[in-house]
Amino acid sequence: MEQVAIMWKSNLNEDGAYLTLDDGFTRVRFHAMWLRDNAWDAATRSADNGQRLIVLKDIPKETVISDATILGSSLSVIFSPENKLVDYDISWLMQNAYDRTRKSQAGWIKPCLETWDNGLMDKLPMADFASINSHNIELKNWLRKIVCLGFGTLKNGPIEDLALKQVVDLFGYIRETNYGSHFEVRTEIKPINLAYTGLGLQAHTDNPYRDPVPTIQVLYCLESSAAGGENMVVDGFRVAQELRAENEVWFNVLAHYCARFEYTGSDGVILKSRRPMIELAPDGELIGVRFNNRSTSAIKDVPFEDMQTYYTAYRRMGEIIDDPAMQVSFRLEPGECFLVDNRRVLHARKGYSGAGRRWIQGCYADMDSLNSKLAALEAEQMVAAI
Repeated sequence: MEQVAIMWKSNLNEDGAYLTLDDGFTRVRFHAMWLRDNAWDAATRSADNGQRLIVLKDIPKETVISDATILGSSLSVIFSPENKLVDYDISWLMQNAYDRTRKSQAGWIKPCLETWDNGLMDKLPMADFASINSHNIELKNWLRKIVCLGFGTLKNGPIEDLALKQVVDLFGYIRETNYGSHFEVRTEIKPINLAYTGLGLQAHTDNPYRDPVPTIQVLYCLESSAAGGENMVVDGFRVAQELRAENEVWFNVLAHYCARFEYTGSDGVILKSRRPMIELAPDGELIGVRFNNRSTSAIKDVPFEDMQTYYTAYRRMGEIIDDPAMQVSFRLEPGECFLVDNRRVLHARKGYSGAGRRWIQGCYADMDSLNSKLAALEAEQMVAAI
């Protein structure tokens, strides 16, 4: 099918404070100061890394647009009083346009994210270790699923000590904590953490007492002959959506007030954080869920008048998390692992017996390195397609 070229027009307001781009269907406005700040000329941005070479005070505060013309897919703007000509790619401007309808309801999520319940059980985001090691497209697709769904699984990995580091090497770096660069999940006689017992664990955020929390957790199976011990994940964002749909007051109280989380374990380690269980950005975007009953300390940042409502909401959130309809469960076999976005997806483990052996190694990493690797792979694929 032949593509129809988009015909853009530009119009300046009377004092040149902003311009409007119009293609007959969409009208988008851009302020002069915003455009000047986002210029991509050699004097404003580094050609090597795209970082700014100037600070905002270098731009005259009386900056206006004295002229604007469109040629094909490019917009040329002359700024006064600098008398500076800057060219912009219109597609870039539209990708970064801020003149749009804002979402009014708190708790919205990015369009690239997909929330889920136990209907995902039969279509786990699974990849093959050898395949993503040797094919960038396979790695890109797997990382994209992790971003979209908040977790991913991996099969046919090496069954050897510290194989989990090979997984992290695919996209980033291990984040070291007081547990070391990695930790062993096996039953201990005097455990420093309940994870090191055979007890079942409620779906939870790992290390909620850190600020920020480790944004990725990796759990890698090396032995699995003990009965039980199935892993389970719950989409915290879906839980928050369900709670909001059921009672918006409950959603708002958990988003408005901070809970407190604390860990006192090995010698010399006392960790504390103060964050809401449902975390929203200033514009209402849902950016995190922090839930861990065993690490929640005394909640003291909620006023008396709202404390009863807070506990009602807290209880209901836990009930939604514990609902089997929200849970995706699977059993890790040796050479298999899973990753979770620890800001979003809660993970759990069913109890297991003392008979047989269960050996899991775990570590933490950061979501920014995974996002960076994904963006680089997507850019690489786009260049290859040209």
